Amino acid sequence: MKRLVLPKLNKFATATVISFSVLLFLWLTSPLPKTLAKPEVKIFDQVWQTVNENFYDPKFNGVDWKAIRQKYEPQAVRTKSTQEVAGVINQMLSELRTSHTRFYIPNEPAYYQLLGIFQPRNPEFQKELKKFFPKGKIEYSGIGAITKDINGKTFVSGILDGSPAAKTGLKVGDQLLSVDNRPYQPIQSFTGKAGQKVTLLIQRTPDANSQEKIAVTPKMFDASTMFLEAQQASTQVIQRNGKKIGYVHIWSNAADPDQEKLREDLIYGRLRDAQALVLDLRDGWGGGDIGYLNIFTAQEGPSITSIPRNGKRYTYISQWKKPVVMVINEGSRSSKEILAYAFQQHKIGPVIGSKTTGAVVAGRPFLMSDGSFLYLAVSNVFINENQRLEGKGVTPDINVPFSLEYAQGADPQKERAIETVLQAVQQRS
Repeated sequence: MKRLVLPKLNKFATATVISFSVLLFLWLTSPLPKTLAKPEVKIFDQVWQTVNENFYDPKFNGVDWKAIRQKYEPQAVRTKSTQEVAGVINQMLSELRTSHTRFYIPNEPAYYQLLGIFQPRNPEFQKELKKFFPKGKIEYSGIGAITKDINGKTFVSGILDGSPAAKTGLKVGDQLLSVDNRPYQPIQSFTGKAGQKVTLLIQRTPDANSQEKIAVTPKMFDASTMFLEAQQASTQVIQRNGKKIGYVHIWSNAADPDQEKLREDLIYGRLRDAQALVLDLRDGWGGGDIGYLNIFTAQEGPSITSIPRNGKRYTYISQWKKPVVMVINEGSRSSKEILAYAFQQHKIGPVIGSKTTGAVVAGRPFLMSDGSFLYLAVSNVFINENQRLEGKGVTPDINVPFSLEYAQGADPQKERAIETVLQAVQQRS
């Protein structure tokens, strides 16, 4: 067998090979030029630069932001999809240890919900969104179930009032196993299926024998109106021991119509004749202004009495002076935490539930070139000039633990709130 003999290289050729090798190594290990970078790297770079220019703290919460880029960019280069690079980007953002700082892509309801909250408030943002939502409507197909992953299992943690999920018997605490025999995905499982029945496989208890199938028909959710619709659907008067207890779930207080609807229901609408109120601020989104509590804290103005032709008198008082309790949990964030803090400070009534997250800085969305967006903390927030809730949260006056897994629809926090406010009504009687 003949041995392969390579020709000897002269000094010039050897130097050329070495130089080429060095250049190749530098090209492979250096950041790609923007014109050559693949889409995932471009988005990574755009997110990093947006944080670099807009994050509220110029010291980046004590983090070396340039070093963070060097740490995560090689991982971004190896990604092969938007979903993969989103994971890398969110790992990078977590280094800032700050709320209101996350990267969103269209594979989760929060993507549409946040865009729906911010779109009506910013004309310039509306123009940017036209490229990706040409009809001007931000919507997605879903059933209205909020889920949480615990130890590798997906559980229903909330159900929007009036949604398809609420109408089919799905319960908080149910484990979601599959949708139409495929693994559950919050967006993909229902895409293109609005108005068509799908089959959920759920498990009610730790026993696998408790599995059952539930048929549900997804619908298109308009992200700019869905939370007000859920708030309206939640509003009710609960009869308990001969007393009328008003209840409303504020899923998002980020829009003026949501706030005005609460005031209207309390003074003129369905809750006017209630003897007490349970104000549920759990889960959903924050936003809005602190004027939300004026109806409970402002000095009492004049009452207004109207007498129509039938002679019946209708008297309206612009403040709510009856007993009220607030319900919070770790899903009560942002301005909802400020409301809970003020609720305690003004001694409006007891706050019941579990401690809030401590996510109280101001954030805004920055749209990326592919339609994804970065939700970024752009301003620090203090209460009463020096009280910072970020990372601290609000501790309820009455702590009520809530074990989510296989809760079978039980809601101990809501029940405790009803019992507490009922006692206040009975004491006044």
